[in-house]
Amino acid sequence: MYRGFNLKLDDNFAEAHYDRGKSLFINSKAEVRKTIDSFLDGEGILIAEKMKADWFPQIKADIFISHSHSDERLAISLGAWLEITFGIKSFIDSCVWGYASDLLKLIDDKYCKNPGEQTYSYEKRNLSTSHVHMMLTTALSKMIDRSECIIFLNTPNSIRPNEVVKTETQSPWIYSEIAITSLVRRRERDEHRKRTKAAVILEYLEKYDLAVKYDLNLSHLTDIDTNSLETWKYEQGNNGKEYPLDTLYELNVEGT
Repeated sequence: MYRGFNLKLDDNFAEAHYDRGKSLFINSKAEVRKTIDSFLDGEGILIAEKMKADWFPQIKADIFISHSHSDERLAISLGAWLEITFGIKSFIDSCVWGYASDLLKLIDDKYCKNPGEQTYSYEKRNLSTSHVHMMLTTALSKMIDRSECIIFLNTPNSIRPNEVVKTETQSPWIYSEIAITSLVRRRERDEHRKRTKAAVILEYLEKYDLAVKYDLNLSHLTDIDTNSLETWKYEQGNNGKEYPLDTLYELNVEGT
């Protein structure tokens, strides 16, 4: 990771780009999921590395888009706009969230049912969930590390302002991803691009009533909005830089 941005978009942004983005998103999901049955070897044992590989089959993305499950349409639209406008490829994290629950169902049906019953063992379910979430978090961490730029979609669905100067989220996945962006190594642009030329889990807790608040530190992400994107598009058209992200970085110098 080289830079991160905290993006606030206008409400009408999604409608203009969603149709194109949907086809790109479907293609990405097809790449991500081969078949979850392949996660089991011949003896019925889970293959952790294969799970991570099938979730992220060496996907190359310039930008990692972190967002609330409720903002999937907006994230898809942003990914389409970035590709159409700049030829920049994005990784939309909701490509993988849904497969976490699919995989848990596969494991639970095979390993976690009480003998002779259709109910599940509470203890075994806790264990299977911890394994799947650990592997998904590890895979997301690697994807964030590989991406040159991180964009967090800051909407009322993803965060909630506190009365004091503090930001909170009820999404454990958003909390985890933003925390990872503050911890992963910062690498120079040339290192990301050298690798580019050489190599050329459903946020389902939001569906339930359980509410957990996490303090969310966004201070390491540069604030941008819809006007920032339009300025980026205009300036890139004028300067014609080889890497459009360089224009974005120069327009939004860290610490200003």
